[in-house]
Amino acid sequence: MVGSRRTDVGLAIFGVSPADSGSIEIEGQTEDIQSPQQAQKLGIAYMTEDRRKLGLAMPMSITENITLASLKKYLGAFGFVDSEKEEQTAGEFKNRLEIKTPSLTHEVGKLSGGNQQKVMFSKWLNTQPRIFILDEPTRGIDIGAKAEVHQMIRELAKEGIAIICISSDLPEVLALSDRILVMREGRQMGILEGASADQESVMALAMGQ
Repeated sequence: MVGSRRTDVGLAIFGVSPADSGSIEIEGQTEDIQSPQQAQKLGIAYMTEDRRKLGLAMPMSITENITLASLKKYLGAFGFVDSEKEEQTAGEFKNRLEIKTPSLTHEVGKLSGGNQQKVMFSKWLNTQPRIFILDEPTRGIDIGAKAEVHQMIRELAKEGIAIICISSDLPEVLALSDRILVMREGRQMGILEGASADQESVMALAMGQ
């Protein structure tokens, strides 16, 4: 629900706004994450809900956006970017995620919302995450693109990537989740098993009942 501060949890895990209480454990190891750089080294990726302002560089090309979060691996011996390697990576993600574009040099800002979302997915998948935090992954895209994103999330989970999906879309939460953590005003109200959860049980926790 709006006001639950669910996004704050994702930002804390990714080190953007470190938590002042509680702890983060990854595979049984407690981690003190103080920055996004540290989070990335631990294999954490965070896809923001605001792709236009925070998630993508709109005037830049598809290729440049896909490689932006992992630019170090494209630097040559003298610090120059290996553009051929960048283009190869972008082409692979274009095919894998079926990004519809006339060219990989096309400005991201000129793509449809669904294709922009796929570019943002590609950007963070290119960092090879173990944990992928998705904040409102289908906000502002059409029904067809939404179905594609849902299928993509299921496939990533099958590949062994831990998905943390932050969403105010209750049908989406119920369709995608193995476990559902319900929050209210920054507090955890309960955890439900996805297989047995329904709208009534989720809303009861969200309303503090």
